[in-house]
This record gives sequence, structure tokens and C-alpha cells, in this order.
Amino acid sequence: MNPVFDPSRVEAICFDIDGTLVDTDDAYVQRLLRALYPLGFLMSEERRRRLARRLVMAAETPANAITTLLDRLSLDHTLRAVLNTLHRLRGEKEPHDIMLISGIRPMLETLVEHYPLAIVTAREEQSTENFLGATKLRPFFRCVVTARTCHRAKPHPAPVCWAASQMGVSTQACIMVGDTTVDMRAGISAGAQAVGVLCGFGKRHELERAGAHLILKSTAELEEMLLGWQ
Repeated sequence: MNPVFDPSRVEAICFDIDGTLVDTDDAYVQRLLRALYPLGFLMSEERRRRLARRLVMAAETPANAITTLLDRLSLDHTLRAVLNTLHRLRGEKEPHDIMLISGIRPMLETLVEHYPLAIVTAREEQSTENFLGATKLRPFFRCVVTARTCHRAKPHPAPVCWAASQMGVSTQACIMVGDTTVDMRAGISAGAQAVGVLCGFGKRHELERAGAHLILKSTAELEEMLLGWQ
């Protein structure tokens, strides 16, 4: 049985970007699905789609580990090239093409009046700043954690712990909001509550299995969930 979400504990909120604030996660699966097209004679399109999703999910943690290792070895040039390639494969859009998930901006405008907010992403710093600049969301966030802010990236708890320290709260008083099991694992291992959203890459059963305290259809529903309780 999954833990029960306790809104009375919440004093600060950490947000993932892709699939949580902006819709990019499925683009990665679509690209991989096209690459698997030659296997059409062996399996149906639906089976290829399921395979593509499993490969994407399986690659997320080792990909983070590789970027962490390159950073530790001070291979900045190599790391930058690897991250840029991963961003292109993932389907991250150019600034003028970014589309926020419906209801995100008004939700942030309301929540920032009640809670300190943070970005906790596995994106590289430049990609993150490009996103925040293009969407004009930067003023909402007390701090921003990227792939290179801490010694380890998600699903390690370090990024959530660092964000909590910057916001002046304990990790137990934070929630980590994201669309993948990586986000859930990062939040839970840090001692935070984990809120899964279905507007991105993750599926309900995957988020539940990862231990999500709460699952919402869209990130924008978080406002009503928190302030409605208050």
C-alpha cells in the first residue's frame, strides 16, 4: 500500500521540468519508435511502442550516472556534448517552440504566494536557463537545481536535499513533483513526499509502484489540492 499524502507537511515545492511543466517527454519515445520501425515485421506497432517506453525508462538512471561521472572527472567539454545530444534525442524544443502544460502559469502565480518553489531537473544548466528565460518563469523559483548542481543527479536524493536547504526547509517539508519514477525515487529517498503527474511520460501504475504519495492527472491540479486543504 502506498503512503498517504499529507498536505499539512508541505512547506515548499520542487518541480521537475519535462512532462511536468512542459510537454516534451513523449517526443523521446516517438523518436525511438521511428528507430525501431525496421522491427515492424517482428512485432506490432503497439509492442514496439511499449518496448520504446521500457528502453527510455531503463536508460534514465544510467544516463544520469554517466553525466555525473563525466562531471566528476572534469570532462566539461565531453559532458556538454553528451548532454546536448541527450537533449536533442529527448525532444526538447527550441525556446520559441516551448508550450507549457495547460494551467501551469496561473498555478505558479498562486502557489508562489504560499510556498517557496524550486526547479529540480536533470537538464543541463544552459538548457534549463533557456527554458526559464523563454517562458519567463524564472522569478517564480527560489532556486534551480540542474544536472551539475550537485555531486549526483536524480534519482539520487542530493538535488532535492540541496533545494530544500536553499529554501530554508527540511526535506520532510518538501514535495517533489514530477512525471517519472526517477522523480518519485529522488523525492522519497530524500525524505520528501512524492507527487506524480500523468501529463507527461509516466503511467499511473509505474508511479504507484515507485511509491508516489499522490498522483494527479495534471500538474495544475496541485494548486487546488494544496490550497483547498488550507
